[in-house]
Amino acid sequence: MSSPSRFCRLTAVSPRLVQLAPIALASFCALGVPRAVMAQADVANRLALASTLPQVVISGTRFADAADSQPIGISVITAEQISRGGYTTLNEAVMRQLGVPGRLDLNGGGEYALDLRGFGGTSDSNMVIVVDGIRVSEGDTGGTRLAGIPIETVERIEVLRGTNAVLYGEGATAGVIVITTKAGKGVSRRDAGQVYLAGGTQGRRELRGTATLNAGDFSFDLAAQRRLSDGHRDNFASGVGAAAFAAQWQDGEGLRLVARHAEDTLSTGLPNALSAAQFAADPSQATSLTDHGRIDGRRSTLTGELRVGAWEFAADVGHRTKALRSINFDAPFDYDIRADTANVRARHIGRIAGLSNQVRFGVDHARWERTVPQAAPDVQRSRAFYIKDDLTLAGGTAWSAGLRREKLDKEAHGFGPGLGKDRVTAWDLGVVQPIGRHAQVYGRLGKSFRLASVDELSNTNLRTQTSRDLEVGTRWRDETTRLEARVYRSRLHNEIGFDPAAGLFGSNVNYDPTRRSGIEAEGRHELSSAVELRAAAALLRSRFDSGANAGKDVPLAPRVNGLVGVNWQFLPQHHLGADVVYIGRQYPTLDNSCRMASAATLDTRYAWRQPSWELSLAVTNVADRTYTTQAFRCDAGQVTGLYPEPGRAIVAAARFNF
Repeated sequence: MSSPSRFCRLTAVSPRLVQLAPIALASFCALGVPRAVMAQADVANRLALASTLPQVVISGTRFADAADSQPIGISVITAEQISRGGYTTLNEAVMRQLGVPGRLDLNGGGEYALDLRGFGGTSDSNMVIVVDGIRVSEGDTGGTRLAGIPIETVERIEVLRGTNAVLYGEGATAGVIVITTKAGKGVSRRDAGQVYLAGGTQGRRELRGTATLNAGDFSFDLAAQRRLSDGHRDNFASGVGAAAFAAQWQDGEGLRLVARHAEDTLSTGLPNALSAAQFAADPSQATSLTDHGRIDGRRSTLTGELRVGAWEFAADVGHRTKALRSINFDAPFDYDIRADTANVRARHIGRIAGLSNQVRFGVDHARWERTVPQAAPDVQRSRAFYIKDDLTLAGGTAWSAGLRREKLDKEAHGFGPGLGKDRVTAWDLGVVQPIGRHAQVYGRLGKSFRLASVDELSNTNLRTQTSRDLEVGTRWRDETTRLEARVYRSRLHNEIGFDPAAGLFGSNVNYDPTRRSGIEAEGRHELSSAVELRAAAALLRSRFDSGANAGKDVPLAPRVNGLVGVNWQFLPQHHLGADVVYIGRQYPTLDNSCRMASAATLDTRYAWRQPSWELSLAVTNVADRTYTTQAFRCDAGQVTGLYPEPGRAIVAAARFNF
């Protein structure tokens, strides 16, 4: 890493860098002069806004920060909300707590592809997923598996909407989902354990367990799960298994070391897609009774954190593998993935010209490799430096600026030779303005990017996708209510997607200019100590601005989504929850020649809770609605190539705490 003085000399000959992030660069250069030493209490006080609103602390900014100090839309799902909702997977928690659309993964096992801002079939490539500081998004189009993470180990899920390219780099245009486990949070916890058992329709059987042990400065976390299902279609039975272990050592508040290891496996049948006639006649049927697959994943990470006065330092090193073995259309389809990640970052909290200032900077390095039998490996390498500064004025107005420079190098061999290289710059500028004690407004501008994945590089002429992003939002919070609304627009150039009309059999191409724009709103309100209401809605448009498809929607991007939910303690220890989730119409193909119907589903859950145990009964898709979120073709104006969603399911469960 360059020293501050050397970096300042470099920026002196690069006016463009200075124009993009004047605050960040100026404050970073200021680190080269003597600094005042802050007391530990002053560092903690920087997490509170001048408006003295109740605070929610997040880690998605790569250090602990007050959510209301950031000029981005942030939604937080806590461990308490996950437990109260009885969610089985992380995908389910995000979809049913926030109304985020999800598309059923073709491999089943409870996996869904989440779509934050209408990217449809490429949503996973335009969103970054981070687990305990390590990026786990894949370098291909195979999707990121979250259903294998034991849900009881999760302390918090942070959904950061819109571009976060400065801190997370390629593919962060739609946003970032940051998952922090209880071991990753780094707080003292008592010795405890939990066992969860469940059974229900569709052959559902599940066993989960967790334990936390403390020994002085050391603590250990263990978790395991096994989930079996016959599936909601023929040849869709699945088995999910997972185990996780974490050990951490913490020396007071200054130094913390954490080692983690997790493994998960999925074995499943693959029923394949249905035609429109098959879907109408019997959505539970399969077009293949012999195809099947297995996915095995392993993830190991080491984290170190050090706090010295006004400085915080952190480093993460991760190693991850994924092995897929399958039979598709009676033919083998196999590959192995190996991913190595390392990042080092630092933050300084101090004062510049009497104003509160926070600057963070870091270096990210990653190598991702996929090996397909009888082919040279597909390799992706990235190296990046970033810097971000937050300056708070005396009146509480907070300005921020960030800059990232990333070098990407991709080579594809397994599914079509291709080469992608680029040096790309991302930047953002933001402001947060408190209005009284309870409200804020914020705005930001930014640039984000992504290169083609190794699957998409079969077309060797693909250019780097870029996006110019604008967002304006407002927040209002008090002791019982939280409301937030956002308006956004992203103009994309050279968006990378699949065109079935390109070439002989279709090809990945750079689309004509496209746009993502919309309005998002969400809120929670405690009507009383016994009743909590929540709602979320998004009106969005993912469309082509010009070219042959001008005015048409990007495939698999719903125009409307939302939810309404209630939690009601109608008697002591007796709780009832209900959610209505809505997904609007969407088109499966570029020409918009057929349309997938909108769908609203009702989920309910009753729980009888005691201090050491809970009994519950949950019903999902109460009305047994037949619908789909995943389809690929149109035939004579009808949607075909369909993957049906599950019908009504009933699950009884017991949870024991000790």
